[in-house]
Amino acid sequence: MSAATDKARFFLEKSVPELKEYERKKIFSKDEISAIVKKRSDFEHKLNARGAQPSDFVRYAQYEMNLDTLRRKRVKRLGVRGAGYSGQRRIFFILDRATRKFHGDIGLWIQYIEYARSQKAFKKLSTIFTDALRLHPTNPDLWIYAAQYSLDDHADMTQSRSYMQRGLRFCKNSRKLWVHYAKLELIYVAKLVARQRILGLDKEIEPPKQQDASFEDNDVDMIALPQITGEDINPSAGNSDGVDQVALKNLEASPAMTGAIPLAIFDTAMKHFQQDAQFGREFFDMVFEFHDLPCMPKILEHTVHAMQQFSPVSHHTHICYIKLPTAGLQATSPGFPRALIVSFARLKEHRENPAVAREAINWLQPLENAAIDPSLQKAIAATVRNAERVLQL
Repeated sequence: MSAATDKARFFLEKSVPELKEYERKKIFSKDEISAIVKKRSDFEHKLNARGAQPSDFVRYAQYEMNLDTLRRKRVKRLGVRGAGYSGQRRIFFILDRATRKFHGDIGLWIQYIEYARSQKAFKKLSTIFTDALRLHPTNPDLWIYAAQYSLDDHADMTQSRSYMQRGLRFCKNSRKLWVHYAKLELIYVAKLVARQRILGLDKEIEPPKQQDASFEDNDVDMIALPQITGEDINPSAGNSDGVDQVALKNLEASPAMTGAIPLAIFDTAMKHFQQDAQFGREFFDMVFEFHDLPCMPKILEHTVHAMQQFSPVSHHTHICYIKLPTAGLQATSPGFPRALIVSFARLKEHRENPAVAREAINWLQPLENAAIDPSLQKAIAATVRNAERVLQL
């Protein structure tokens, strides 16, 4: 117990200069500083005792986060310049001790990462991810988390792919990791497509039309202004409209935009899982959510074709085949009714299969309350009732 007390005292003494500065700059009063010292002393004694739990570290870190929030608010209100000490370093120190002592607790690692992300401590985050993945290489959720972070916070698809590919070396049997790898690729494509649309690059730029002679005759009183091109403004650029059409075509034909990378992931995963129809269904459902991607129909058709080739009698294959015509169509779009008719025709081929009927109900029930044509709603309701009768038999 003596060793634990000495260790707690050592950590408390390290915070003395910080507390003195708070008192000198009147950020906290003497009574408040005394309360802070007592609270920290209680936490330090708990943490250095034998029976310390991960929850003790979590409560200590949360207390310091709240204290740092209060400190920052007072510094701003009082107009204190050069506040000096920050609670960030102390919180990192507590969470680092927690993950070292309980390195098997994934929750502690996630809290450590989330706090570093909130503080935008990117160098620290890189170290945390390295340590966490080195200690838990067989945890697919950590690899997914790291890859998602690289894409969301830094738009670094290269690093995101690196995380996923390294994760697959250790977690090759994780269906979730394979599906999420393809999902990240589709998210990346969706961002590229959205950027093209925002910049107006999704349509081919038409050359400026020549002015009609009749127009010139009718407007003889108007001053004819000269045509100014990009070459006139910047002669070194040549005769260009500002958009490199060749580069745009090359981008559209790249493997990322055509869906070649998700297809390669699917083919490799299906081979690894011995053409498992359930995995094919999970992959299909994931891609089905990306309604507005140009490459989405191609990926889904390839998926269904592979499932029909290797698992033609599986109900997973049947439901994917039934849903395929409606892929990429919103319930309110003009082409949806015709696509749904095709799906209903395919459903009739397998309506006696209870597993298909159950999946059809799950798919169609949300559409009953959608803002669509009443006659279409009646057809959907009738199909759901027929599927429910199959389940009752």
